[in-house]
Amino acid sequence: MNLTIIAPFRNRYNNMGGLVILICMIFSWIFLHRWSQRNKKGPKTWPFLGAAIEQLMNYDRMHDWLVQYFSMSKTVVVPMPFTTYTYIADPVNVEHVLKTNFSNYPKGEVFHSYMEVLLGHGIFNVDGELWKRQRKTASLEFASRNLRDFSTKVFKEYALKLSTILSQSSFLNQQIDMQELLMRMTLDSICKVGFGVEIGTLNPNSPNNSFAQAFDTANIIVTLRFIDPLWKIKKILNLGSEAQLGKSIKIIDDFTYSVIRRRKAEIEDAKKNGQQNQMKNDILSRFIELGENHATDKSLRDVVLNFVVAGRDTTATTLSWAIYMVMTHSHVAQKLYLELKTFEENQAKEENVTLPQYDDKDDPKLFNQRVVQFSKLLNKDSLEKLHYLHAVITETLRLYPAVPQDPKGVIEDDVLPDGTKIKAGGMVTYVPYSMGRMEYNWGPDAASFKPERWFKDGVLKNESPFKFTAFQAGPRICLGKDSAYLQMRMVLAILCRFYKFNLVPDHQVKYRMMTILSMAHGLRVTVEKRS
Repeated sequence: MNLTIIAPFRNRYNNMGGLVILICMIFSWIFLHRWSQRNKKGPKTWPFLGAAIEQLMNYDRMHDWLVQYFSMSKTVVVPMPFTTYTYIADPVNVEHVLKTNFSNYPKGEVFHSYMEVLLGHGIFNVDGELWKRQRKTASLEFASRNLRDFSTKVFKEYALKLSTILSQSSFLNQQIDMQELLMRMTLDSICKVGFGVEIGTLNPNSPNNSFAQAFDTANIIVTLRFIDPLWKIKKILNLGSEAQLGKSIKIIDDFTYSVIRRRKAEIEDAKKNGQQNQMKNDILSRFIELGENHATDKSLRDVVLNFVVAGRDTTATTLSWAIYMVMTHSHVAQKLYLELKTFEENQAKEENVTLPQYDDKDDPKLFNQRVVQFSKLLNKDSLEKLHYLHAVITETLRLYPAVPQDPKGVIEDDVLPDGTKIKAGGMVTYVPYSMGRMEYNWGPDAASFKPERWFKDGVLKNESPFKFTAFQAGPRICLGKDSAYLQMRMVLAILCRFYKFNLVPDHQVKYRMMTILSMAHGLRVTVEKRS
């Protein structure tokens, strides 16, 4: 046989044989890699890809995906292609990250790069000396009586506006999206407290507002950056979501800078005319006065937008989940209603106030008069008498924290108290959503909505902030906690005293994967007036 004829076939056969062997070796390697993890409690990984496939497949339900793993282990390690995410739910580990070794776990450059376009160099997006300076100033402002009284007035004003809309919806038997209305209410109120301006999104005809729409769009897109590996390329090429983000930021900046310039001019005129006592009490005005000539428009923009981001969505989503919890737990709804009725009667007697009677709930004038009269009984001190209401809000935050996950960068290698090794350059995330559902944190009824767990011998009790992490803990604990509780008490006191909410049949309530735990499809309800 002529060997020169069969040589090419032999070479091809040898090449194919080598390829088959290579493929077999790769599959064997993958099989052994997977087999070696058969007893692993955390997510299973693939060569090179880590646990990216499993995490992406569960992205829409990531919080519950983590709950499954946390039920088996208090620390969940998720290797990714270029880094490692370590998720923690043990209060001991959380205290180590948020307090004991605080300086090793900053926001980090990765988080800063994602959020800078919206938050800039504001308090929620910086570390080190810049963060310390802003926090010191902000802590003084949040402690001021002027800001607290101004905030109380604003929160009440917009809660009453919302009540008027609900009253009309009840009369017309309309379906409404409570989350949408609450988002509008908190945006209006936080812009009034933050900027000192009325943007008017919470009106009966629900007008569209370019700033509000741009703000929502920007919030969603910067969140997507956390899972979009191509966002930097899209930003450079000005494509897709990044192009949309650029347009939204321009609208936000145009509005913000125009308010800043106008407010600076107003303050300057007030000083020239000797009318300093007539200057506004909003956050922007206070920071302009404190900064004098050192506060640039950009720094003021960052300060105010950080507080808008922090105070708008977080409060609205918590209120939405609280209403959902109340309406789906009838015994809680009844107990809360009775507390509010009793409070109304006792507070009216204490202040020697006559409550207007309204036998006909369909008379909107009489009904609204009673709501307004009730609101006059509400202030910071009187609201603190509503202990069960406080417990309902706190229990909502335990199960549905406004910020369900909070990632931190890692500067140096470290070892957590449970022995988990942390590598520099990775990310450590404490997970309030999962922590609230763990039996090793809250007992066998951890998954149940039970406001009574916040009482001991009939008295409200506190829990460690490293266990109840809805407001962070350690040096970065939320400065706006008291303000948030004030607004949520004010709104829920009025709504749960005068309205009964019913979920629209077949409406699905589930969370949307964002930095804030909002409802994916809103909260569609019908409303009934209470006597």
